[in-house]
Amino acid sequence: MTADPGGGLHAGSHPRHGLDSLLNAPVRISVMAALMPLDKAEFGFVRDLVEVTDSLLSKQVAALEDAGYVEVHKGRVGRRPRTWIAVTAEGRTAYQRHLAALRAIAGDWGQ
Repeated sequence: MTADPGGGLHAGSHPRHGLDSLLNAPVRISVMAALMPLDKAEFGFVRDLVEVTDSLLSKQVAALEDAGYVEVHKGRVGRRPRTWIAVTAEGRTAYQRHLAALRAIAGDWGQ
């Protein structure tokens, strides 16, 4: 966006338009950040890393899953039920786009 001499703004593409509203939630972006370097992670590992309760993590993962950003797989290890979470290709793209927009908004201030 550029200012004109009359004090108005010319329509442009502000980086905020690249933000993903789903990832604006602190827990959801924290979950995505935790999962990005991994193939998959066990639910309890993510819960402890992000420092939330089971119910809060479950709700946030469900929102990410509904958006197609993560996949949830359930199984067993021995007799114990386990849940694994993995980022999808769509989720990786959305996360990277969101971070790029944040960096663009922060500009030199982020350094």
